[in-house]
Amino acid sequence: MPVNSELVGREFPPTPPYLVGREKVREFARAVFADAPQHTDVEVARAAGFADVVAPPTFAMVIQDHTLQQLLAEPDSGIVLARTIHAEQRFTYSRPIVAGDALSAQLKVTGIRMMAGNALITSDAEITDAEGAHVVTATSVLLVGSDPEGEAE
Repeated sequence: MPVNSELVGREFPPTPPYLVGREKVREFARAVFADAPQHTDVEVARAAGFADVVAPPTFAMVIQDHTLQQLLAEPDSGIVLARTIHAEQRFTYSRPIVAGDALSAQLKVTGIRMMAGNALITSDAEITDAEGAHVVTATSVLLVGSDPEGEAE
């Protein structure tokens, strides 16, 4: 089954709130080699005007992942995980993510482009805080490879 072109415009329900934990921020910062002290030291972060440690910019992927799982689970999507790679990622921030944030995300599929039998699926995850204020838009492009002839799924 090819990727369903009717996914374009589809919105998914908001994810349950994700409570950003201080230790999760620190672990993520270590994992991505983000060594600025505001990612690990509460006092440094507070001195810079933040309520707590500041997550590295790519931390938004942790929240966005919950929305991408919704997309991948759609029975009519035509997306086969074994032929899917994460091709591109962008973030547009209103403010940094800090420990203590309760963040929810809502995914919308914004485009599908076919290229040599492969599908490029673009989606935006709008990530908001507990008050509903925008924090970051995480834009992903998934590349779904074509079904090689004769391959059984």
